[in-house]
Amino acid sequence: MRVTRRSVLRAGAALGSMGAFGAPYVARAAAKTATAWWVQGFAEEEDVAFKKLVADYEKASGNTIDASIIPYAPMRQKIIAAVTSGEVPDLFQNTPFETISLFAWEDKLVDVTDVVETQKEAYSATALLTVRCYNSVEKKRSFYGVPYTVDVFTNHIWRPLVEKAGYKIDDIPKNWDAFYDFFKGVQKKLREQGLRNVYGLGFQVTTTGGDCNTFFDQFLIAYGGQNIVTKDGKLHLDDPAVRDAAIRALTYPTNAFEEGFVPSSALNWNDADDNNAFHSKLIVMDLDGSLSTEVAIIKDRQDYDDIVTWGLALSNDGRPVPSQAQSLCGLIPKGAKNIEVAKDFLKYLIQPNVCNDYLKTGLGRRVPAMPSIVKADPWWLDPKDPHRVAYTTQALLSPTLPNFWVFNPAYAHVQNEHVWQVGWLDVINGGMSPQAAAEKAFKRIEEIFAKYPIAES
Repeated sequence: MRVTRRSVLRAGAALGSMGAFGAPYVARAAAKTATAWWVQGFAEEEDVAFKKLVADYEKASGNTIDASIIPYAPMRQKIIAAVTSGEVPDLFQNTPFETISLFAWEDKLVDVTDVVETQKEAYSATALLTVRCYNSVEKKRSFYGVPYTVDVFTNHIWRPLVEKAGYKIDDIPKNWDAFYDFFKGVQKKLREQGLRNVYGLGFQVTTTGGDCNTFFDQFLIAYGGQNIVTKDGKLHLDDPAVRDAAIRALTYPTNAFEEGFVPSSALNWNDADDNNAFHSKLIVMDLDGSLSTEVAIIKDRQDYDDIVTWGLALSNDGRPVPSQAQSLCGLIPKGAKNIEVAKDFLKYLIQPNVCNDYLKTGLGRRVPAMPSIVKADPWWLDPKDPHRVAYTTQALLSPTLPNFWVFNPAYAHVQNEHVWQVGWLDVINGGMSPQAAAEKAFKRIEEIFAKYPIAES
């Protein structure tokens, strides 16, 4: 991982296009400086977009944003160290996503309801839920983050590999297990043709990083386990539907691995390794978040056009499966020295025309958190780019639900321990049955939730 590169941005860049949304309003006061930590983009254009955003804000407001662009892994460490020591910046992103729920629980974040209210009516319901977290000191929920994107997991498929196996994309079944079973058949056909190093499935059966958490949850939801944690923060492992879904989510991926349809290296993958395996055409398909897979090779038009971005399959009984959506958002830590400017910058960012320009400049890897943006700008739903229209439709215009840690930060603790993923390894390496692995996971999850009581009035 590269070391942090600091970018102190000043006014002077031209104002971005205001589009069809009108000119942004920025509160002008005595010029002040706020420090901001931003995660390095997956594509260079995302960093260009952030620098432009900051320069535009500085010119419009007269304020200064002292900004650092930091790679993902060092950013996680830097945020934890800062919040622990109390030496915090004025603004950072929720890196990783679940940080917002854990810091809100500990009363480490500034309430940003006044910022969210400026665009509240424009947000998707899921985006608002994602940042409405529980404070165990205040004993209530409030808005502790300002969302500006929505991200979901989608299927990325190599069309040429499917066709080389003798199939067409239209041959892919629509229901969940049959959908993934199809790629087992593709692998068999490719192996018969001598492609011995190609695997049908890019399943992230690993205990490293964050993608494996969302991967498990999406299987859990597809199998009917979406009520594992409800809006009141209660855990429902006593629900037979939830228990059955968890067992099945421990069964299908481990069976696929043990049958040889997932690379053995997947046990040690980090969040970028499945992308690398896909780009190397080691795997035919990958279930992964955002359009990072496509955007990373957008300059290679042949490969870019050869990928199919396919939303989630239907459930096994033919029902739509909601996508688990999470939002990148701005957080203001308690102890920040210039909350006023940090809030003003976030108010600027979430104005529809500004947010639209920012995310488009970043190649549309992430989708805006406001449906009105994509409905007003044809760029997002332009069929000339099938990846973007498919992803935007799935993430913002189709059924979604938030991460389970939104309702109780205990689930963020579950994810940080990789309780479910240890269950996969208990099956693969430990010889446990999925049922036994599930029972072990259930016990640990109940222990964790006991430490996070939700006591709302």
